[in-house]
This record gives sequence, C-alpha cells and structure tokens, in this order.
Amino acid sequence: IARLANTVAGRAPNTHRMSLESFVLAAELEEIVEAANLRLSEMSSGRYTLRHSDAVAARGASSGLGLTVLDAHTGQARPAQSLSGGETFLASLALALGLAEVVTSRSGGVRLDTLFIDEGFGSLDAETLDLAMRTLDELRQGGRTVGLISHVAAMKEQIPAQLVVEATREGPSTLRQGVASIT
Repeated sequence: IARLANTVAGRAPNTHRMSLESFVLAAELEEIVEAANLRLSEMSSGRYTLRHSDAVAARGASSGLGLTVLDAHTGQARPAQSLSGGETFLASLALALGLAEVVTSRSGGVRLDTLFIDEGFGSLDAETLDLAMRTLDELRQGGRTVGLISHVAAMKEQIPAQLVVEATREGPSTLRQGVASIT
C-alpha cells in the first residue's frame, strides 16, 4: 500500500515524479495543445508548434505538465520560456482557444461563446498586434463574443464598441460607453 501511495503521489519508485493528478492533467494538456497548434500555426505563419513534455523537472519539481516549442526556423525544440513577449502572448492565446475547443467538445456541444482577454497586447509589435486582432475578429465573426481589456492606443482605435473605465479623484472609477474613431 505504501509503494502504491508513493507512486500515485509522484514519489519513489515513480521515476517520472508525476503524481496521478498530473498524469491525468497531462493527458488533457496533450489534447489542448493539439487544438492550440491549429491556431498557433496560423498566427505564427507555421513557425511554432507547441509540444507537451513529461520530462522529469529539475530540482525535484513535479513533472508532467511541461511545454516545449518546436521552432520551424531552426528545426529545434526549445523551452517555452525562451519565447519573446509577443510570441508568448500568441502561444497563450492559442492555448486559451485550444482549451475552449476541448471544453466544447467534451461538454456535449455546449459552446464557450464568450472569451475575455486581459492585457498582454502591450508586448506586441505592430505586425503581431494586427495578427492577434485579425484572429480575435475571426472568432467574433464566427459567433463568439470577445472582450478585450487593454490600454494600448492602437487597439482602442480598432475596437468599435467599448466600455471605458476611468479613475476619479473621489475614489471610485466611472464607466462610460466609448466609440472608436474608425476611419
């Protein structure tokens, strides 16, 4: 019983240091990564592919929920942490969309129709921002509601319907409807 308990908890003799919970989550992560790669491939012009990694983590950390990135430009896999800010944003967006697809497929067809994205846009260069906005617009055109939370001026100009939160000197913020000056 002690050996089974240790194995399930990710302790010796479990050489992968992967708990049963992490093992189950890893199987789910593989499915999410597969769905995410459909979007990430498009958003990165085929450059990046995410890969689930169950490699043993360093310094005694739990294993099983790692991600690596295959970079088509170099043909090499590299740590996800090596992506730039904009690349990380695109990978995170792809993972969020992949998660939504997996949840939809598992819930008997119940769709996640609303997606909120809070920041991350400030780390994008103009080209990547445009790509992210096109991807989000495609989701919107496909029937999803996409809410964006941002302070980036270039985005504000592209979003036709806005709720603007403004701080006041009295303490509580105010909320007003804004309209982009799209030309």
